[in-house]
Amino acid sequence: MPATWQLCFDDGYQQRYLADRQAVLRRMLAIGPKAASKRFGVCAESGPATPAEGQPGGRTFAQAEVVHLSRRETERLLAGLFRLANGGKESVRNGLPSRPESHTFETGGGHLPRRTP
Repeated sequence: MPATWQLCFDDGYQQRYLADRQAVLRRMLAIGPKAASKRFGVCAESGPATPAEGQPGGRTFAQAEVVHLSRRETERLLAGLFRLANGGKESVRNGLPSRPESHTFETGGGHLPRRTP
């Protein structure tokens, strides 16, 4: 399957070709903290290029958006990634199980409950 999205970063010196919007968001969030520049260009594949002689040309990409990974923008991208992954559901809390009420669980200081013997 040909890539349909292009992600440009580090002032255009780095480019990645990705299959879908979800992959673009994941890659941005993964490399964003390590990238030299926090500015990312996202391009979507457009129609094929047609040179003057009429022969079919290569792929072309049209700019879809420019993202500057500030804290606020990162939160927006995470929310968009969540919506893509879950088919448009808005809230994480609706899908999470309630806290266990059994006496065999303790919180222990970590993020997840620990089961006691």
